Amino acid sequence: ARPPTFAPSVCVFSVYAGKCSRVGSLAGGVCCSITHGAACPIDVVKTRMQLDPVTYNKGMIGGFGQVIEKEGASALLTGLGPTAGGYFVQGWFKFGGFEFFKVQLAKSYGDQGAWDNRFMLNSIAAGCAEFIADVFLCPFEATRIRQVSDPAMAKLSLTGAAAEMMAKEGVIGAFYSGFVPILFKQIPYTIAKFVVQDFAAETIWSAVGNRDGAGKGTKLTVSLTSGVIAGVAAAIISHPADTLLSKINKAG
Repeated sequence: ARPPTFAPSVCVFSVYAGKCSRVGSLAGGVCCSITHGAACPIDVVKTRMQLDPVTYNKGMIGGFGQVIEKEGASALLTGLGPTAGGYFVQGWFKFGGFEFFKVQLAKSYGDQGAWDNRFMLNSIAAGCAEFIADVFLCPFEATRIRQVSDPAMAKLSLTGAAAEMMAKEGVIGAFYSGFVPILFKQIPYTIAKFVVQDFAAETIWSAVGNRDGAGKGTKLTVSLTSGVIAGVAAAIISHPADTLLSKINKAG
């Protein structure tokens, strides 16, 4: 019997593997740094509510007022350095790694197999990329939480706070005691973000129709809408582990 023959791949995987990974890394790093940095005041209030719910019991809006009243408006920027730096590195490895693993998996499955199993392959690619990204993110996140929860640490720079933590607790104790919780937070978050957005976009396009003929405004609207849906789903899924991570990295 003659062996089965397959149609040649329509994708030039060598181009995607290199170019998409590089572009994804840079774009992911810059965008994650900007968006997480801009959300730093929200993170400060959220972390305070997680660590001291008795004091910060007035909700998110009330929490802003409490922080400003006690420490001044500048306290809302506590941990900005670790946040911006950490999420630049995390975004670099997450988005670049996702594109790399996605292409490698697609090559092994072939065009049709990759399409038929796209959600599973995207989940695997996202999980692998996020695991690597979290190795680099964890020290930054530990430093951020410590600065938010410890007024003495808040007065130090990123490098100063990290150096003091390492001197007292060692590398593992200071920076990686919350590694398992950060994996349980970030990996489901990232998988949900990529997979839910793809699914939501496909669902919206199936209702709208004529994707190829749609204008830029329509495509942007679909992308933003599916992104918001994915963001909400990812935040809900990752919330329990996020609370645990804050408590583990709290001073004392």
